[in-house]
Amino acid sequence: MRTIEEEAIRAAVGAPEALDAVESAFAALGRGAASLPAPMGLEIPEVEGEVHIKSAHIAGAPVFAVKIASGFYRNVDRDLPTGSGLMMVFAADTGFPVALLLDNGYLTDLRTAAAGALAARYLAHERLDTVAVLGSGVQARYQACALQGVRSWRRTVAWSPTAANLRRYCTEMETELGIPFTAAAEPEDAVGAADLVITVTPSRRPLFDAAALRENATVIAVGSDGPDKRELATSVLARADKIVVDRLSQCAALGELHHAVTEGKLSEGDVHAELGEIVIGQAKGRESDELIICDLTGVGVQDAAVAEVAWRRAG
Repeated sequence: MRTIEEEAIRAAVGAPEALDAVESAFAALGRGAASLPAPMGLEIPEVEGEVHIKSAHIAGAPVFAVKIASGFYRNVDRDLPTGSGLMMVFAADTGFPVALLLDNGYLTDLRTAAAGALAARYLAHERLDTVAVLGSGVQARYQACALQGVRSWRRTVAWSPTAANLRRYCTEMETELGIPFTAAAEPEDAVGAADLVITVTPSRRPLFDAAALRENATVIAVGSDGPDKRELATSVLARADKIVVDRLSQCAALGELHHAVTEGKLSEGDVHAELGEIVIGQAKGRESDELIICDLTGVGVQDAAVAEVAWRRAG
């Protein structure tokens, strides 16, 4: 079994490779050509810690993967990253381990951002003026960078509950992407003029309601990957012309959809399609000036696909 360190993985796998891998993974999921269990979640509330375990095998792939990713939000008080993790790669014909990917959560960040960019490719307007980002952490950075691979836009308005983090985020991202980033005082101020809204926070309460959104906006909600997390009010989903999910069963248990179903406002039947069904052309993406909500909880096929790329390229 090979052990592959983070430096080698970063050198071998970037945003373009991740996007291609994740698109292929969702296509396989849409075709029913993937095997994956429900994710496992472990919470350590006394330190605001959470652990997620996800796994999948894509039909025909020589390997399958198991990923462990953590988010410990008090790590900022220790001047440590909030996220970490690793991936294990196994031979699909024998079950023997073939590689340990010590990526420290890099591949999880990369594949999460790739899913957001993929959703934007199929669901957002071709021409964007304003993008809103709610959040200022690592994933807020990855999402903006990945988005630039599929869309161009004129300006970004960002919001975060921590003013110092928000200022730093806007300064750093404006320099990196060459696009103006403006700080908003409230979430509603950020999303009000946005063609595309990306939410990447660990919030456990809705950040805004339906009245704050433009009629033809796209909302890509990334932060809710557990039953207690929530970024969108139920009114946002109820107002949508189309609700798209990464995996219906998972979003009904863990995502933004979960809360709307629990409250009895929506059912699983109100979901337009899974993202993979849109990727393979089985369902339509954006067709007109419609409000589209995309609920991304993070699916094991993303991990399996990006782990295979890392194993091939960095091994």
